[in-house]
Amino acid sequence: MKDVHHDEKTIRAELAAALRWFDRLGMNEGIANHVSHDMGDGTFLLNPYGVHWSVIRASDLARLASDCDTGAVGDNIDPTAWAIHGAMHRHVPQARCVMHLHSRAGTALSCLADPTLPPIDQNAMRFFGRVAIDMGFDGMGLGDEAERLAGALGSRRILLMAQHGVLVVGDSVAQCLDDLYYFEKAADTYLLALATGRALNIASAEIAEKTARQWEAYPGFAARHLAAIRQVLDAEGAEYAA
Repeated sequence: MKDVHHDEKTIRAELAAALRWFDRLGMNEGIANHVSHDMGDGTFLLNPYGVHWSVIRASDLARLASDCDTGAVGDNIDPTAWAIHGAMHRHVPQARCVMHLHSRAGTALSCLADPTLPPIDQNAMRFFGRVAIDMGFDGMGLGDEAERLAGALGSRRILLMAQHGVLVVGDSVAQCLDDLYYFEKAADTYLLALATGRALNIASAEIAEKTARQWEAYPGFAARHLAAIRQVLDAEGAEYAA
């Protein structure tokens, strides 16, 4: 059983806040893409099918058994979400929280023949040697594809899914949100730099690794990021936590 840092009410509110913020950043894709959180008892929370991120509330999140039959999840659950997130929660020890987006820059990066993110700025250096890349796209993420993706992640937290998008796992909602935000920023900067047609200034492996470790040691950064987002939403009277 995985440790649970927060009570269910808090986790629900954090997931809803993350979804609303991703929508504001334009990192959503219609009613597709999902976030989930393992509850430590063989179940996980997942945003439901057809509820737009801009209006989602904590109480909207569905609670599913990680090993339930696909046909038993109900009409309010996207089948690809159940397949991918269910597989991650069953097979990946570090997948307490799972976030999968088709964000613009991250997805564009996943479409390159070589989707490696080089260490050209400090945001990209954050992910140096820490991204698993899956080049075996084989459809919409159902059945065998979902199981394969869980295996492709290995011990890493970030999976760049070729021709598909980005998936992040972590210990908390805050960590996953922060990773996705900065991965998207790094991918966007890289693509913009490529568009100039000029030579890239790529850091050495030593500097990139040093910077990545500095990111990892930065005290409370992800938690403060999510807290700041919730402060904005709370000040606006958003009902995301209801």
